[in-house]
Amino acid sequence: MTASLTHKATGITGKKSYKVIGVAVLVVAIALVVVWLKVVRGGEDTAATVATFAAKRGPLTISVLEAGALKAKDPEIIRNNLEGRATIISIIPEGTHVREGDLLVELDVSTLVDNRVDQVIKVNNAEAGFINARETLAITESQGASDVDLAKLKLEFANQDLEKYTGKGGQYENDLAAAEGKIKLNAEEKTKAEDYLDWSQKLFNEKYLSKTQLQADQLALQRADLNLQVATNDALLLKKYMYNRQIAQLTSDVNQARMALERTEAKARANIAQAKAELAAKDQEFQRQKDKLAKIDDQITKGKIYAPTEGMVVYATSQRGGGFRDDRRPLADGVEVWERQELIYLPRSSSTVAEVDVHEASLQKVRAGLPAIVTVDALPGKKLMGTVTRIAPLPDPQSMWMNPDLKVYKTEIALDSNDPSLRSGMNCKAEIIVEQHPDTVYVPVQTVLRVGGQPTVYVLNGNDEMEERKVEIGLDDNSMVRVVSGLKEGEQVVLTPPLKAGAVEPGAKLAGVQGSDANDMAKQINAKLKAANEPAPAGQGQRGGQGTEAAGEAGQRRGGRGGAQGIFSAEEMAKFKNMSAEERQKLIDERMKNLTPEQREAMRQRRSSSGAGDSQGPGGSGGRGPGGGGRGPR
Repeated sequence: MTASLTHKATGITGKKSYKVIGVAVLVVAIALVVVWLKVVRGGEDTAATVATFAAKRGPLTISVLEAGALKAKDPEIIRNNLEGRATIISIIPEGTHVREGDLLVELDVSTLVDNRVDQVIKVNNAEAGFINARETLAITESQGASDVDLAKLKLEFANQDLEKYTGKGGQYENDLAAAEGKIKLNAEEKTKAEDYLDWSQKLFNEKYLSKTQLQADQLALQRADLNLQVATNDALLLKKYMYNRQIAQLTSDVNQARMALERTEAKARANIAQAKAELAAKDQEFQRQKDKLAKIDDQITKGKIYAPTEGMVVYATSQRGGGFRDDRRPLADGVEVWERQELIYLPRSSSTVAEVDVHEASLQKVRAGLPAIVTVDALPGKKLMGTVTRIAPLPDPQSMWMNPDLKVYKTEIALDSNDPSLRSGMNCKAEIIVEQHPDTVYVPVQTVLRVGGQPTVYVLNGNDEMEERKVEIGLDDNSMVRVVSGLKEGEQVVLTPPLKAGAVEPGAKLAGVQGSDANDMAKQINAKLKAANEPAPAGQGQRGGQGTEAAGEAGQRRGGRGGAQGIFSAEEMAKFKNMSAEERQKLIDERMKNLTPEQREAMRQRRSSSGAGDSQGPGGSGGRGPGGGGRGPR
């Protein structure tokens, strides 16, 4: 018995020893965690982990560097006035000095000669139009009766839609029940989230729950509260606005259908009267066909272009080596040209200007009268002074056709020197001087962030903590931005400011608009939204429909931009970017041979309506991309 008692006492003592050891290990682990948090994490230096830049003071030049080409100051521009496309039969050699009246270009008008024969036949066939107009009258009467029946059917459907929405068990009652059910569900979710948060707060106070989990429950409660507010607002909007609006819309649809029926009946009567008048109008068709014949004769005479003045011949394609890539072939015998294309320049004086393409990102910096330093590729080491004389009011259409995202503005720089070594078409680069500051403070453009619409930088203070500071800035040179006030030389500016500070929260006011301006803009927005949401007056239904049709036609014309894209597959369009100018033109010529005259004319009209001007080719990078130039903060 004594041995048994001794054994039990020994076992109890061993268990107590293990418990003591476990408690000691736990205490040591907690101590190590506290030491790591206070010593290791608390000892990190912000200045050592954040990239900074010391604000500098010194000279700063704000300039814009663009590429372009030289050209004559006031040339006489010779264009192709033939409609459509034409092939050059002969052209005077470039550089030839011509006199007034000399033949410059002869274009192929064989197609026009053939068209003239066809037009003579059309004149003789004008008499057959009378029989066609008589048969059209019978068709118009039948079509009018069909349109009236269709309008009656639409009126009946409009009445049914109104009854479907307002009737018992209709669409409105279903929508209202769904909205109220959503409110109840979100209210229960909010109550549930509040209970979770209460328990989480108690557990957090007792240190059984981490702060992150507590914050997650707080966020869940906020989310549930927001969902409840949204559901309540949705129900309010349905009852207060959507119901009245839908009733007004459906009532308007009934009225519109009724008026459409009246218009259809009136239109049927008008079409019948018009068809009858068409019989008499055919007598005038003969004169119209004669006018078309005279127009063809005029186009044939325009196939030969003569010099309007004396001068030296410069091809227009030689002037296109500047700020973007031009895929047009040089002018020569056999080259195809299009309507209104510039063919030849005849300089009237020896003055030379530099034409450069200014990207839209730099447009606010450049203005007429600024000085510029021009360097010519063919004359290395030579710098020419000049002055900005003209900036195009609209972006270059050819650059937009080649790359819709590229917007550049043609800018002319008058050179102070009439160096005889300067020739039209030479590539050049122009550095336009915008501002020069002999002594100013500047920092990299990436350090400036707009917070609340105001330029802001983050500066390390004496405690190596980031401090938000509002500054006043000037222009930038795409690398450094001038700081007018708010920052001193030598202060450490954070190179990577917290982007979250500049983010615009949903529902926040527009960046850069504050005070009374923000209130005025908010009032204007609310007024426009109210006007847009109101149903159109009954008397304006027809005009609105016509406007929609006109907009659709305009969209189709704009959709035609890109001309040659319609004759190439997507795979060929992707390969186009890597082709040389000769390869592109060769591929285009091969495809154009397989097109009918009607298809070629349709392509020309699409390019003309889209503002493509005298561009050619299915598209491309256009040289400089829209992101080039890296515009800094304003």
